[in-house]
Amino acid sequence: MDNKKIYAVTGLFDTPDEIIHATKKVSSAGYKQYDVNTPYPVHGMNIAMKLKHSKLGYFALAFGLSGTAIALLFMYWVTAIDYPLVIGGKPFFSLPALIPVTFELTVLLASIGTVVTMLFLFFRLPNNAHPLHDTNYMKKVSEDKYGICIEAKDKLFDAGKVRDLLISLNAKEISEVYYDEDYLKSNFKVYTPQFMGFLLIVFIVVSSAIYYYNNKMLYKPPYNWMMEQDRVNPQSKSSFFADGFGMRQPVEGTVSRGHLPYLYAGQPEEAGAKLVNPVSVTKENLALGQKKFLTFCSPCHGNFAKGDGRLNNLFPVPPSLHSDKVRTWTDGRIFHVITEGQNLMPSYATQVTPEERWAIVLYVRALQRALNAKEEDLK
Repeated sequence: MDNKKIYAVTGLFDTPDEIIHATKKVSSAGYKQYDVNTPYPVHGMNIAMKLKHSKLGYFALAFGLSGTAIALLFMYWVTAIDYPLVIGGKPFFSLPALIPVTFELTVLLASIGTVVTMLFLFFRLPNNAHPLHDTNYMKKVSEDKYGICIEAKDKLFDAGKVRDLLISLNAKEISEVYYDEDYLKSNFKVYTPQFMGFLLIVFIVVSSAIYYYNNKMLYKPPYNWMMEQDRVNPQSKSSFFADGFGMRQPVEGTVSRGHLPYLYAGQPEEAGAKLVNPVSVTKENLALGQKKFLTFCSPCHGNFAKGDGRLNNLFPVPPSLHSDKVRTWTDGRIFHVITEGQNLMPSYATQVTPEERWAIVLYVRALQRALNAKEEDLK
């Protein structure tokens, strides 16, 4: 044994109380480089060993915050800079809508990063050549014994003194653990170029096989998984119709089930003269009109219909709805513009129901009355 390099001196105990008592004595004696092995977690062992809080939590915090930052910055770039999304008049960077994705990426990076850090930095995997492996000490503490292992790298380590200390603590089967000679001669290192190259080759081979299987093999005839269908994709060209368009207009004169056709298509003056607002002026209808106005109208017309919307730097400035011309329009005339559009303004008939359009007309009238109040309104 004299020509072998010692790793540690170990001692076994029969009960949890004995190992707790022994741990307190070893810690009080000034030893720092030691470990306790038990078949199950023993309550109070961290206090007896005077352990500091694990640094793994700092890594979890760093990975989690990184996930939060990556998610928010990526979505900010996509929705507000690279490809601004105009959705119902909401801000380009609408934080509440981005919280779920941010939460998921935070949890994902924190969990994966913490596990990888624990395995490869704290546990130093894949190095499995630990001196305690396959020892009688490790076999017994894995079943029903409780052990303490004082390592030779401790500044106070002296094999004789450590043995005497364990004897005074009534330890059973005190033994010395030595490094394996073949392991020492091999000068084993985990992250060598050869090992990392092997991992890279395994990654390339496995990834290529999975890609080929999922993207090629599964789609070989006759299994095309309906990837080839006799249909026309949206916005695609058609060789069947003479005009080449794949997307067809509805047959003239057809009406969708549950809907009535608009009787004054292309007749703004007729609509203004004959249409009457069937929606009564109530708090509920005004609230509905306000909601739909702020969603569909305010991006261009502004929140108060002054023509100062958020998109005026992208499109020509629309007219104010407080002009004499619009204020003298009938409700039917305004309804017609919302239904069919005018100039650059598109039709909103497919996005807003007739009842909602009439509610918008009520809200526009309320805005006009607020900015052009009569004398009796001020009393």
